[in-house]
Amino acid sequence: MEVILKEDVAKLGSRGDVVKVAEGYGRNYLLPRKLAIEASASNKAVIEQMKAAAVRRSAKEKAQAEELSKQFDGLAVNFTRRSGEHDQLFGSVTSGDIAEALEKKGFNIDRRKVQLHEPLKTLGEFTVPIKLHKDVTTHLKVLIEKETVEQ
Repeated sequence: MEVILKEDVAKLGSRGDVVKVAEGYGRNYLLPRKLAIEASASNKAVIEQMKAAAVRRSAKEKAQAEELSKQFDGLAVNFTRRSGEHDQLFGSVTSGDIAEALEKKGFNIDRRKVQLHEPLKTLGEFTVPIKLHKDVTTHLKVLIEKETVEQ
């Protein structure tokens, strides 16, 4: 069965692609969830229009992401955490913590865009990539300092 994808589907294709899938997968998963439509001559014409609109939208989103990327130049977020011996943190700094700190500074960034492979568990200065668009990635400086315990 040939279908035209209306949305990006992992391990299958991106929006607007014409792909061959198994009958059951297309009929029972892709079509009911409106992820795809059947490939016919009229649907292919509609998809061409959708592709043109998607290209314009993607260009606009990329321009916005580049503008946002320029605002990240020189920006740093600081965290103060309790730590034990050898500068190991009690807990960690996660992508959610970084997204929350950015939100406090006025940037609405989804935590899934913060490309942190594993949580930060030591004191120090780190450079964390943030993927704003599929073609635009910026870097953010994250500084983790030791919390001073008052006696």
